[in-house]
Amino acid sequence: MPGISLIEREYAMRIFSFVLCFLLAAPPLFAAQSSTTKSKTLPEVKVTAAAVKRSVTIPTLGSALEAVGRVPGGASIVSAEDYQTARSSTLQDVLAYAPGVYAKSRFGAEEARLSIRGSGIQRTFHLRGVKLLQDGVPINQADGAGDFQAVEPLALQYTEVFRGANALQYGGTNLGGAVNFVSPTGYDAPLVQGRFEAGSFSYFRTQVSSGAVVGPADYYVSLSHFFQDGFRNHANQDTKRLYSNYGLRLTDSLETRFYVSAVNSRSRLPGSLTKAQMLQNPAQNALANATQNQKRDFDLVRIANKTTLLGDDQRVEFGSFFIRKDLHHPISPIVDDVSDDFGFSSRYLNEKDLAGRKNRFLIGFSPVFGMISATRSTNVNGGYGAQTAQTRQRAYNLDLFLEEQFYVFPQIALVSGLQYSYASRAIYDRFTSDGDHSGHPTYKQVSPKLGLLYDLTETSQLYTNFSRSFEPPSFAELSSVTTGGIRDINAQEGSAVEFGTRGQGGRFSWDTSWYYSWVENELLGLNDGNGVSLGTINAGRTRHQGIESGFSLDLLRGILPEDKLTLRGAYNWNHFHLHGDSVYGNNQLPGLPEHFMRTELLYQHPSGIYAGPNLEWSFAEAPVDMANTLFANGYTTVGIKGGYRTKRGISFFVEGRNLTHEIYANTTGVTADARGRDSAQFLPGDSRSVYAGVEVRWG
Repeated sequence: MPGISLIEREYAMRIFSFVLCFLLAAPPLFAAQSSTTKSKTLPEVKVTAAAVKRSVTIPTLGSALEAVGRVPGGASIVSAEDYQTARSSTLQDVLAYAPGVYAKSRFGAEEARLSIRGSGIQRTFHLRGVKLLQDGVPINQADGAGDFQAVEPLALQYTEVFRGANALQYGGTNLGGAVNFVSPTGYDAPLVQGRFEAGSFSYFRTQVSSGAVVGPADYYVSLSHFFQDGFRNHANQDTKRLYSNYGLRLTDSLETRFYVSAVNSRSRLPGSLTKAQMLQNPAQNALANATQNQKRDFDLVRIANKTTLLGDDQRVEFGSFFIRKDLHHPISPIVDDVSDDFGFSSRYLNEKDLAGRKNRFLIGFSPVFGMISATRSTNVNGGYGAQTAQTRQRAYNLDLFLEEQFYVFPQIALVSGLQYSYASRAIYDRFTSDGDHSGHPTYKQVSPKLGLLYDLTETSQLYTNFSRSFEPPSFAELSSVTTGGIRDINAQEGSAVEFGTRGQGGRFSWDTSWYYSWVENELLGLNDGNGVSLGTINAGRTRHQGIESGFSLDLLRGILPEDKLTLRGAYNWNHFHLHGDSVYGNNQLPGLPEHFMRTELLYQHPSGIYAGPNLEWSFAEAPVDMANTLFANGYTTVGIKGGYRTKRGISFFVEGRNLTHEIYANTTGVTADARGRDSAQFLPGDSRSVYAGVEVRWG
């Protein structure tokens, strides 16, 4: 209404609510008084409850959900309980229903292709453009690359996904944002847990874990083993993991926690097929992958610490980590890398009121360093041929960031943030028979962020923000395949705007964002005007636009008191294209489908029994090349799962996937110009498969 301020309107609404509640409560109140002739004084009853101890270092799931409500942009939480009702093996299983996330297994294995908002769209293997963390401590290598085999899906409590610049609180300025995998502790893990999964393609997965509190200390330890022959030939996987954390409560507000993990991963690579080969026999491998015995084997050890001190509306965190990885990767050529990465992190959070208003101030500093000893040799029928390159690679990143969230009104918060990033990449050529290809580029940028968060109701919000992104190249882009030496590559930069809403009303909950990014120097594989490959270089200008939407609808709410029939899903619209390129004009960027959706209808009985179908739908053809002359077909896969789940005791599940035996590309490679001809860029999805599992929790 004109002339009434927001504060006055708020007070008016509170008075109205009070009067309404009083009127609703008045009739039974007066009736009770009129039916009683004498008043009675009841004896005083005191109710006390012992405080439930929680880890100071690792927030609970409830605290994480509250924190998401303070983010003025795309962010979501995936509880482990959401995906452990079925096979829990790959990152695709973990993030299947996270809005805005495209996570696809390359050949049914733990190695996946992960992209958020078109991040790393050129990178069809491993990772680039998303910052990975474990309990807020980085698990990426210093140059930005990462391996998903370092993450055990069965040893997670929940996963945080911060899309785009909403990852600033972890020092992330990549286009894609950050994914933080959060661990159980002795405070919330069962004393004994065992899980066994088995199914098609000689798949089996076992895990045993234990967590407990012993005086001021607690521990959580998980041992797991994963094996499968795989749907395709030459695709067997074998991974063993130890994951553990150990906490020590020094005082009620001070805790330090140590993390120790080890991974032994062995993966054969079946390779990409042409579309014709895939449609004729999707289980076959590429010929060269078998004759060269192409695979990716590595051993990894990670040691980390995180120490947290809580004060009066304040929180101080210090973290550190060290990762040693020994990689043996016969492709063409044979890649042998030994890498050491270490780093530190510090964050200070103050949530004291400012000028009588709610306020949240965060500042952090995160230096990360890495060194790689890299050797390249020719692959002769799977064995070593002549050495072709030997380099020492060094990377470090210095990220200083701060963020202020000030509530100008009780429902409206203004958010401002700033990050300064300095990155160094150095390659020292130790194999100079063909010349010295050493180089030492540096990159730096100041990345601002401005946002607005408006609480429509207690359970719904609107938000908007503007931000800058900054992404130095990894060694995979900088290093020449033939010489191992340095290439002239600039950092990828961009600006983005975002509008969105999330909340819950009645039986419906939602999380929807629209974003638009202006990207400069995006790292893409292009050709020149004569069709000659330029390799991965900086494109001129690109545009990333999309919608990220997650939803959940409780169909039986208000009909049956305890039974649930939930329809949930995630839909992504990915509209990524070049902007005025001299060769490809405004063509769509290849690699990701423009429309992609997953949905599930699940019935849950109060006893713990559940069952329901699910569907994955890629609406239309997706380009595989920059010239947009070769496309992956759209597809639909249908699955079903059912079982029984309980917090303590025995749980079990049975799951069927791709029940219609659809032949499709789960993901593809990316090439510059296929010239309308078929090309070996297709990675088939698994055929019809069935999995079952049993889990025991005690204590």
